[in-house]
Amino acid sequence: MPSLLDEFELKGLKLKNRIVMPPMCQYSVKAKDGIPNDWHFTHYTSRAVGGAGLIIMEMTDVEPAGRISDYDLGLWSDEQIPAFKRIIESCQSYGAKVGIQIAHAGRKAEDAEVPVSSSAIQFSDQYKKPRELSTEEVEEMVKKFEAAFERAVKAGVDTIEIHGAHGYLIHQFQSPLTNKRTDKYGEDKALFGVEIIQAARRVMPESMPLIMRISAVEYAEDGYGVDYAIELAKRYNEAGVDIIHVSSGGESNSGPSNSGPGYQLNLAKEMKEALHIPTIAVGRMEDPKLCEEAIREGKADLVAVGRGMLRNPYWANEASIVLGGKPLTPEPVAAAYSIR
Repeated sequence: MPSLLDEFELKGLKLKNRIVMPPMCQYSVKAKDGIPNDWHFTHYTSRAVGGAGLIIMEMTDVEPAGRISDYDLGLWSDEQIPAFKRIIESCQSYGAKVGIQIAHAGRKAEDAEVPVSSSAIQFSDQYKKPRELSTEEVEEMVKKFEAAFERAVKAGVDTIEIHGAHGYLIHQFQSPLTNKRTDKYGEDKALFGVEIIQAARRVMPESMPLIMRISAVEYAEDGYGVDYAIELAKRYNEAGVDIIHVSSGGESNSGPSNSGPGYQLNLAKEMKEALHIPTIAVGRMEDPKLCEEAIREGKADLVAVGRGMLRNPYWANEASIVLGGKPLTPEPVAAAYSIR
């Protein structure tokens, strides 16, 4: 079996190791009009210097009203492309591959005047009540996703991730808890996600793999579980998804009974065994030995380290050393790990 430090290759994507920096919103107050700034440049480039194999840039939205906050990133305009391109090229110069997570917050768009969703169901008393999108508006939303995917490709990404987890718009359509529609998008709750995947494949190079993040379990009363998620993922795979990024939660204020190290790892294992496609495990995977075990035991193909990389930009480098590998950083930094 491969190890955490081994290369990973799928289609035209070749990673130097199996360590992923997952998308994590920065909510930078200096971000204007969805455009990444110097904070984002430093944030992502530092993790590339630190040795991460794949960096997935944070949730980037397809329209202004689709952001969680007004400080989030977006790709609804060609004017936003150059700032993303600058970051991507910098990260790639250090050997990292880069993706962008494309999304819409739906009813969780906190700063939207009137958020939209699959149905007019409020997430909680702390959130605004959303407006239900008409069938025509849903079809138009798919086009907005397609335009954002095309801009991501123009910015130079190596891969794209679609955000279908954590209670955001795609999740709102795929969940029986939040989708009470009577049109085609209610009769087939995976349809919105499928059409967005098809839109991505229309504009992505054939050699570029497509990632989708989904919540495997909702944790809500009467919420769906992993069996339902597997059926969703099968539909998404048939539509063009190559890798499943396995998370959980989002449609409820409830959570798992245990959220300790690797608490979602078995979900990734179940999805991998059922789908026979690569999976990314995520969720308190800060321990390099736990990450190594996950790869060696075949529970996942890639491991995403969020909190660990927020605390330490050089997490990947130090994980390599702990596991008996070489420093992953450029020579001036790597020298600090050598005894001379």
